[in-house]
Amino acid sequence: MAEEAKAKGNAAFSAGRFEEAIRFFSEAISIAPTNHVLYSNRSAAHASLHHYSEALADAKKTVELKPDWSKGYSRLGAAHIGLGSFDEAISAYKKGLELDPNNEALKSGLADAQSAASRSRGPPPSSSSPFGNIFGGPELWAKLAADPTTRGFLQQPDFVKMVQDVQKNPNNLNLYLKDQRMMQALGVALNIKMQTQNPEDMEVPEAEPEPKRHPEPESVKQPEPKHEPEPMELTEEEEAKERKAQALKEKEAGNAAYKKKDFETAIQHYTKAMELDDEDISFITNRAAVYLEMGMYEECIKDCDKAVERGRELRSDFKMVARALTRKGTALVKMAKCSKDYEPAIETFQKALTEHRNPDTLKKLNDAEKAKKDLEQQEYFDPKLADEEREKGNECFKEQKYPEAVKHYTEALKRNPNDPRVYSNRAACYTKLGALPEGLKDAEKCIELDPTFSKGYTRKGAIQFFMKEYDKALETYQEGLKHDANNQELMDGVRRCVEQINKTNRGEISPEELKERQVKAMQDPEIQNILSDPIMRQVLIDFQENPKAAQEHLKNPQVMHKIQKLVSSGIVQMR
Repeated sequence: MAEEAKAKGNAAFSAGRFEEAIRFFSEAISIAPTNHVLYSNRSAAHASLHHYSEALADAKKTVELKPDWSKGYSRLGAAHIGLGSFDEAISAYKKGLELDPNNEALKSGLADAQSAASRSRGPPPSSSSPFGNIFGGPELWAKLAADPTTRGFLQQPDFVKMVQDVQKNPNNLNLYLKDQRMMQALGVALNIKMQTQNPEDMEVPEAEPEPKRHPEPESVKQPEPKHEPEPMELTEEEEAKERKAQALKEKEAGNAAYKKKDFETAIQHYTKAMELDDEDISFITNRAAVYLEMGMYEECIKDCDKAVERGRELRSDFKMVARALTRKGTALVKMAKCSKDYEPAIETFQKALTEHRNPDTLKKLNDAEKAKKDLEQQEYFDPKLADEEREKGNECFKEQKYPEAVKHYTEALKRNPNDPRVYSNRAACYTKLGALPEGLKDAEKCIELDPTFSKGYTRKGAIQFFMKEYDKALETYQEGLKHDANNQELMDGVRRCVEQINKTNRGEISPEELKERQVKAMQDPEIQNILSDPIMRQVLIDFQENPKAAQEHLKNPQVMHKIQKLVSSGIVQMR
């Protein structure tokens, strides 16, 4: 309700209906008696009607309610000038400038008040014009703006220039008295209604009939300009909107400079945007991005911390806070020189993901963790200490202290992760401990590091044999023999696998064991592909129903290999 009445008051003031504006502002004050803006606006309306005592009362109330608001002192100063209290006006303007040193309205008001005070103290100027002094003082402009007959003249540069000339030298008033506008202004200044002739009437001879006269001297009436109620306080809200708009323009200029890699200019624009609007953290994160590109990582981190802190105060979008944290993490990664330096970066990325799970942030986190791990390995790498730990592991293995042996082998791998012998030895320990999947993984890593190292194949084949994957164990032993054809351990492994496969084919194993092998085989993707192949399914049907056709199939090497695979796994039995 108060805002509605205030809006109506502003509209009335803009239209020059000051008494109506006062009514609306008074109505708003009755609803919101502690709103300083309403008293300020009513003070301006009273001043426009030359009711300076009422204007002063409202201005004092404004300052009382909001002593840190500079515009209240502007109202106070204007009211004092209207009452001729120039010293009090000067004091009010100075107080306002203490709060807002760059306020142009206060500076101008102070200059007018000081000028008026100086004239009031000095001797009266010698002037041939008895009306010269009435044009002195800043209140003249308020009177001219308030009177509808002279308000339009203020939009005419030549009229404004005339008045300024008379203010400087009152003797020049006689030069302009033939101008009807000056006469009208003189009437307003003297608070009397001047009767002026129409310019057309002055040019008609007396003998001729008088042309049609207009009752008022406003026959050629200037269109009234839309009066902006400077005092109407477009409210702090309006000012904030204007500042936000300017801040966005600065941001756009900063973005353009950033794209051109003109980083110094971009920083200037983003900084200006931050000064204009401190409620948009994108200005801060954008400046942080510039610092990041320039390699000024400390400044980037400071801006990111500021953005996070301010964003949480304003309850900004989680994505914006996450972006600031991600940018900080990136700067920390750039500064990292050792594995420990990655810890704060990783922590920052994790915080960013709790704000908003972004794929780019997740990738940066994974990269930072990998880089940290790689650096740790490089910092920890020491082949000499690795050999010492391997020897300790060997001693424990001989003493059948397998858990201790695993511990030493693991430490050796941390010191030198590229030694296939350590993986082979640890695989043997895992086999003894019954941790077959872990042992298989170590054996495969051993072969990956050195494909010619026969121990890797014996370890892997043995583990597969214990897991009753005889067909896979056979393939592993045969692959090892390609690199070491005379290795007795590999040859023994082949023999054991063939015996087990043949025993299965002859039906010399228990149904439970056969079923267990078949279940394991069915989990093998290669076996699944063979059984789902339409051609192989037809081959298996022919083995049961058409032996002659089956013999023809066996001439195909690929089919023969797949049949052997099924036989080795226990899926197919040859009798």
